[in-house]
Amino acid sequence: MSTEQPPPEDLPAPLPADPMVLVAEWLATAVANRVQPHPDAMVLATAGDAGRPSARVVLCKRCVPDPGFLVFCTDYGSRKARELDERGEAAGVFHWDRLGRQVRVEGRVTRSPPAESDEQYAARAVPSRLAVWGSRQSRPLAERADLIAAVSETAARFGIDWSATGRLPEPAEPLPRPAHWGGYRLWPERVELWVEGSSRLHDRALFSRTLAPTDDGFRGGRWRVTRLAP
Repeated sequence: MSTEQPPPEDLPAPLPADPMVLVAEWLATAVANRVQPHPDAMVLATAGDAGRPSARVVLCKRCVPDPGFLVFCTDYGSRKARELDERGEAAGVFHWDRLGRQVRVEGRVTRSPPAESDEQYAARAVPSRLAVWGSRQSRPLAERADLIAAVSETAARFGIDWSATGRLPEPAEPLPRPAHWGGYRLWPERVELWVEGSSRLHDRALFSRTLAPTDDGFRGGRWRVTRLAP
């Protein structure tokens, strides 16, 4: 597969009615062309007490254009999870430098349905699934050896030889997803698409919609769109 990237193109004219369709296409292109080690990397920003911001990189596991949400996973006891649960809002940024593209999203957050979290957990490699059990994200750790010991003990509990070299085989019994780990859905209310231009004449467009709560998340209204000066 070729890793040469085409030059950036302007945003479509007229602009699309639904930006999430284009976000999904851009993400798929970045992944298919391996434009960076983690093309699904998304900077996730949350706010804590008194609105104090914090940001970190997570991996976007799904982009669902209809009804319009992004999926990422984490430990439900982590700092970001606490802030997400308390405030119910977040912002995210994708930047694909080699493609000259950027996506910014702002919106509401809900926890993924258990079945979606189970699916995401099962898709992880065996060591990653064990790490979810053995590591309690963001908790104080006296030394790294304690972390390794916790993961090794978890592996032994599930009958897995952690000391084995190479790719660990699937255990005889499926590794269940721990209750403290799962997914979140980020439902954008605002989406900004950016395409790099020469002489700093970038192409930008802002989409916004109103979200209405539903039993399984939100339902978005019609997107409103305007171009922005760079």
